[in-house]
Amino acid sequence: MPDDLSTAPSQGLGRLCANEGDNRIISAPALAGIERIEARFSGNAFDMHRHDTYAIGVTLHGIQTFRYRGRTRHSAPGQIIVLHPDELHDGGAGTEDGLRYRMLYLEPSLLLECLGNEGGVLPFVDEAVLSDNALSATLLSALGPLDRALDELFIDDFVTQLARSLSRHSGRPAQPVGKPALRAASLARDFLDANAMRVVRSEELEAVTGLDRYALSRHFRAVFSTSPHRFLLMRRLQSARRMIETGEPLAEIAVTAGFSDQSHFNRQFKKAYGLTPGRWSALTRPAFAEGLIARRQSA
Repeated sequence: MPDDLSTAPSQGLGRLCANEGDNRIISAPALAGIERIEARFSGNAFDMHRHDTYAIGVTLHGIQTFRYRGRTRHSAPGQIIVLHPDELHDGGAGTEDGLRYRMLYLEPSLLLECLGNEGGVLPFVDEAVLSDNALSATLLSALGPLDRALDELFIDDFVTQLARSLSRHSGRPAQPVGKPALRAASLARDFLDANAMRVVRSEELEAVTGLDRYALSRHFRAVFSTSPHRFLLMRRLQSARRMIETGEPLAEIAVTAGFSDQSHFNRQFKKAYGLTPGRWSALTRPAFAEGLIARRQSA
């Protein structure tokens, strides 16, 4: 395994990150159910936090160290990190050389749809750090061109290959649920996604799904590995993150994204991403500005 993959194909990424020494996060154009970033850090980067998506990435430079499921893990260049939805973890550089990695966040619903899994079984990869050249190549095919969108046919094939790899590495898949429960959970997910910026009441989900609130909560977690409440919260935070990256004031973002005040927004953001909104803004805005300048110059 090579000691450094920092020369991996970037297809334009270099002009977004001229200064190798900067701590920063670069976000790719949004895709349905998929987020992609590159991160560069020295020292501790993220406090303990959790996503409602799979987090799957490749370490490019340095040693990535993180706590996950009661153990401290280490990922070297070329190794793959696989974190299951709603599992607490932190992250940072394990040596003074700093850290560079690319990460993909995948909504569980895409895996279920791709696998054609009517039983609602999500792959659970017990080993958080993997050495798998084929899986690494699959990930880098989507994580390389971060500064442009991916076409739909590519995404279809990419998710298919990724689903097969995760299933192959899965040691303890979740217990299947029946078709009615899967349908109800999917209906609830779609409703929450469409109404993420307002208060959604339990009675509304009961009417949409035909299940009582407690049965729905159980089935939703069994299918998507998170709760309806947390799924709704993460959609708000994703929207807030996109607004941060375009430079909107944090106080306005808090209100627009449906939080009671900026303090509430700050607490929830840090729980989800391990950074405060202000820190996220500082890490992402330089890359955004450089990318905007580069696009204007090439126009």
